[in-house]
Amino acid sequence: MAFGNPYAAYQDTAVKTASQGKLVVMLYQGAVRELTAAYDCFENTEKIPASNIEKYGKHILKAQEIINELQVSLDMDKGGQISQNLMSLYVYFNQELMSANINQDKKKLHFVLDMLKQLGAAWETASKSTAPTQQVVHSALNITG
Repeated sequence: MAFGNPYAAYQDTAVKTASQGKLVVMLYQGAVRELTAAYDCFENTEKIPASNIEKYGKHILKAQEIINELQVSLDMDKGGQISQNLMSLYVYFNQELMSANINQDKKKLHFVLDMLKQLGAAWETASKSTAPTQQVVHSALNITG
């Protein structure tokens, strides 16, 4: 009898049972994880060693896919200015990551990584809050299970 991957099953259950706020936090954590792995490909140099170029590109692309998920989760009708601002940021992040990928630009990568960490921390705080602002932030999203 085959039992599949228990970690994948755990992840699947975590996603299916998470609140909207927690899902957003998980997406940010995934993007940060991928960009951190991409940043590590530099190995304390300014250019990526040839042996890490493919891995670097894969991590950047995964982060861009996650940012795309954040984009499509925005509810532009209900989210108002928050959704518009987040959309602009996500578009900008993807442009910067495309440039960072093509040009192996460590500074651009670091900038986007830092911004995603800050936004992720803000979403984590908002998702744990019981304040009325949590509803405003969540109304910018349209995440369905």
